[in-house]
Amino acid sequence: MSEQPSFSKFPLSSAIQQAISEMGYVTPTPIQVQAIPVVLAGQDVMGAAQTGTGKTAGYGLPAIERVLRYANTSMSPARHPVRVLILAPTRELADQVNQNLVRYASKTPLRVGVVFGGVDIKPQVEMLRRGVEILTATPGRLLDHVEGRSVNLSQVEIVILDEADRMLDMGFLPDISRILNLLPKKRQNLMFSATFSPEIKKLAKNFLNHPVLVEVARENATAETVKQVVYRVHDSDKTDVLIDILKTYGPEGTPLKQVLVFVNSKIGCRRLTNTLKRVGIEAEAIHGDRTQEERLAALQDFKTGKCEVLVATDVAARGLDIAELPVVINYDVPFGAEDYVHRIGRTGRAGAKGLAIMLSTAGDTRLVTAIEDLTKQKFDIEELKPVPRSQRRRSSGEHAEDRDQGGRRPRPNWRDDDHEGRVRPDIPEARKVVYDPIFDTPYEPGAEPAPAAPVKPQAETDAEPWRPAASSRSKKPARVAALLGGLLRK
Repeated sequence: MSEQPSFSKFPLSSAIQQAISEMGYVTPTPIQVQAIPVVLAGQDVMGAAQTGTGKTAGYGLPAIERVLRYANTSMSPARHPVRVLILAPTRELADQVNQNLVRYASKTPLRVGVVFGGVDIKPQVEMLRRGVEILTATPGRLLDHVEGRSVNLSQVEIVILDEADRMLDMGFLPDISRILNLLPKKRQNLMFSATFSPEIKKLAKNFLNHPVLVEVARENATAETVKQVVYRVHDSDKTDVLIDILKTYGPEGTPLKQVLVFVNSKIGCRRLTNTLKRVGIEAEAIHGDRTQEERLAALQDFKTGKCEVLVATDVAARGLDIAELPVVINYDVPFGAEDYVHRIGRTGRAGAKGLAIMLSTAGDTRLVTAIEDLTKQKFDIEELKPVPRSQRRRSSGEHAEDRDQGGRRPRPNWRDDDHEGRVRPDIPEARKVVYDPIFDTPYEPGAEPAPAAPVKPQAETDAEPWRPAASSRSKKPARVAALLGGLLRK
């Protein structure tokens, strides 16, 4: 019988062992068992593992161990240059990775930090100028700091690309190339991803030096702990079907709690969130148009249970680590088959069971086939129709007297209940118009005016004849007042 793997068997320092022990880490996952010894040995790694299998600890723990020899308590920023650089595609993933690394290094003097866009850059500049050994960053914001000369990458020893395929999908390849050219030629390179496309393999060929392939499952595979269900619905019934699922698919027909719903567009995300709120479901939206503070607040409400449903675009498909997330619903079939793997990877993490539901319409057949080809499986697609509205009204306790004569439920004015958070403006009342009845009186012709008097010729008028004006020389000078003497008298 083989020996049970344990974190205590890894050659990690006592400070790191103490930190992960307090976090409850006892048995490493397969990706951690394979990756940690290779990274500790200083070799390049190309890791292929599903999301939720512990990749962050697989590269984070050995990376901290390798730079632990530089740890010091000096206040000088020069003693704390960047030694480990982790590049992540999204703000959420960068923040999630940083939170884990902070806990891993909590018992060491090493400084850990993160920089990403969407927030004020000044606190990040101050943090970088104080010095940080382990830095997690998104490519765009890191280049902003490079141009602002607030970070120096000349002493980086380990560079890690997390979710490399997503960075390529988002068009970060030119930024990544610029960043890699700023790093020392002699360094250790690690690349981890759940999917490996031909573009990723081409990047790995140029980026890695004789890498060790760490693979715990076949490429582009989904977790076996996730039950995948696909429903065929009519396009006009999608929202009604989603509401029925959210309200009845819980234990014994109760509403579902903590559900992540994925859509393909930002405007669709906003509209679906507002619709769910109108039917009494606590929902929040997370998409690229929201500020980082709004996105973090929505995530926090979702994690604490204040929000039941989180509607998200693919910006949230990476980096969301929510304990025991039970259900993921693909309201829209993803355009990229690889995105399906990452979406449903939010549930069934760390060996837990999960449910992934996808709503497919007649126009999604090609996309569903592409997902089947990528994941090497065949979906058993079921037809699903929404609950009839009459039955839904009875179940919700709505009575006939609550409806108008046409059988329709009275719709409230949006100004009285605006679900987008807008406040009705306080407009002063307009002044009453003064009514004058004369403007409504029809025109009545009056008496004929008296004939005008005939104009007399100039000769017959009594006007004085015209005389030429006297010349200025004939005029007498005007009297002048003398100083203190009044008018002079002759």
